[in-house]
Amino acid sequence: MTDRTHSTYDPTTIALHWLSALMIVALWFIGRVADFIPRGTLNTNVWSIHVALGFALVTVLLWRIVWRFTGRRHLPAVYPGPTHVLAVSSHVALYVLLVTVVTLGVVNAFVRGFNLFDIAALPQFGDKELRKPITYWHGLAANALLALALLHSIAALYHHHVLKDKVLTRMLPQRRPFPPMEERFEQFDS
Repeated sequence: MTDRTHSTYDPTTIALHWLSALMIVALWFIGRVADFIPRGTLNTNVWSIHVALGFALVTVLLWRIVWRFTGRRHLPAVYPGPTHVLAVSSHVALYVLLVTVVTLGVVNAFVRGFNLFDIAALPQFGDKELRKPITYWHGLAANALLALALLHSIAALYHHHVLKDKVLTRMLPQRRPFPPMEERFEQFDS
């Protein structure tokens, strides 16, 4: 183990990573459950949550991509060579699938035209013949994204529990030690 395995990503990268992960899992789950809800207000509201959360994910994804190229802390590879190439390739695949899923989701929302919470309506820009294939590819890409994210998680856990190389902890929020009582009140003494 070297010192470089103990370095961590910056707080913004960590927050965007975990926020994206939570949103992806929530969107996938909502997308699967919503099909089983009978048409009506509840169904509309569940799909509205899916669409609204999907548009929020677009924002998080754009922020994440910009941050990746402009502001994040670039960490050295833990393992050089083929293992590093595999890690980079899997990250590229995750980003490509994520961009594909959100793009198809946005296109799907506008091809269908969508009544968001029965309050605001997205305009319909497509015909009914486009709905089925776009919905199919959106779902297929979402399933592939979730499968790859699961492999990504398993790899991180393998690194943590088997290789014990701290790869997982680089993406975990860092705990700051709680200062002693006297240090907490020093600011009030002046």
